[in-house]
Amino acid sequence: MSRALIIVDVQNDFCEGGSLPVSGGAELAGTISEYVDAHHGQFDHIVATQDWHIEPGPHFSEEPDFLESWPRHCVAGTRGAELHPDLDPEYIQAYFRKGQFTAAYSGFEGVLAPDDAVPTGDRTPGAMPLSGTGEPGDAGAAAADAAGEDAIGLDDWLQSHDVEDVVVVGIATDHCVKATALDGVQAGYSVTVLRELTVGIAEDLDDAVAEMELGGVDVA
Repeated sequence: MSRALIIVDVQNDFCEGGSLPVSGGAELAGTISEYVDAHHGQFDHIVATQDWHIEPGPHFSEEPDFLESWPRHCVAGTRGAELHPDLDPEYIQAYFRKGQFTAAYSGFEGVLAPDDAVPTGDRTPGAMPLSGTGEPGDAGAAAADAAGEDAIGLDDWLQSHDVEDVVVVGIATDHCVKATALDGVQAGYSVTVLRELTVGIAEDLDDAVAEMELGGVDVA
């Protein structure tokens, strides 16, 4: 039995200074890095998810309701879609990108990013490639490839690595963290959310925590 840590959407646009900031996001990036540095030996695998939007339809709106529609954020290949610089990628083995052409909250909607398009920690800001070539014009082709029959989803990857227990951290507690955790339970994993290693959009997160617990998630 293997155990995996899923780091959800710790991206520039979801941290202070981004287009859709969550209070405490930047600090959380560093806190997660410290946790991973101290506890990586407790996990067999560590992965990260990213919002990676190209044309997500009504998910983007000039007049967002902040429930079903949002300001433009995490546009594929932009600095906003990159992991926050305080999140150390040293121990992250795989990256799963979601929401290219639709809204996507759960990391289980993501597909594995190409090996040559993942963060290395020494990139020029704004230079994360959209595909293996790194050319912005390849965004559509990259997404089309990702959606093809050879695409590897997060569930596929976890199963192939014999993962049974999943721990979830990241942004935001009441949206993508919650969706990822609940989908993990539905997929058959034992799921724990480390509450202190998440930040949420709402000031009161009791409802989100209760929903996760009702859905079978252990919120620790």
